[in-house]
Amino acid sequence: MGKGTQAKLLAEQYGIPHYSTGDMLRAAVAAHTPVGRKAKSFMDAGHLVPDDVMIDIIRETLATPEAAHGFIFDGFPRTVPQAEALTEMFHKMGIAEYLVIKFNVDDEEIVRRLSGRLMCPNDGKIFNGEMENVTAGGPCPACGTKLFQRDDDSAATVRARLAVYNAKTAPVLGYYEQRGVVVTVDGTEPIDAVNRQIAELVHSPKKN
Repeated sequence: MGKGTQAKLLAEQYGIPHYSTGDMLRAAVAAHTPVGRKAKSFMDAGHLVPDDVMIDIIRETLATPEAAHGFIFDGFPRTVPQAEALTEMFHKMGIAEYLVIKFNVDDEEIVRRLSGRLMCPNDGKIFNGEMENVTAGGPCPACGTKLFQRDDDSAATVRARLAVYNAKTAPVLGYYEQRGVVVTVDGTEPIDAVNRQIAELVHSPKKN
């Protein structure tokens, strides 16, 4: 359906890790690394994790062996300062080739999709009610815990988040367009069709 779904598919096809912002934060906190403890202090206080801490988590993540042959970011960077810091990090790591995938999707379609998301309170996994045939209050396919809809996935909240995106995150796209690394796909197509669009824009996926 969305970027998370496509990121998971691509990670499987290319045999590389898929990193979402939330997953990286949870992993750093669970590992009790110094930067993980720092991030936890902000999260426990109900604050957003600052850019410098998030960049340190990214740096720590990319230093692991599993990221040595490529990786997919999902939900990062979200601001131009984050993008600039990531560019500097890539330069120091010798990463010169990468793509930013832009999904063209109408705002109302985004509202429909995100307001159908459900979360497992046990492990934080996200499920799409329509695609994965699960319902709020129903069992998590992985562990059986009752699924719920996060407050920030209600239709009204999703529209508010879109307004924030247009104000703060959309400029990130302009930053990468200036660097000539943005490719665009039609995100309203079926999952397989979107995946084929992406495959045509990058190297052939690895075969199992």
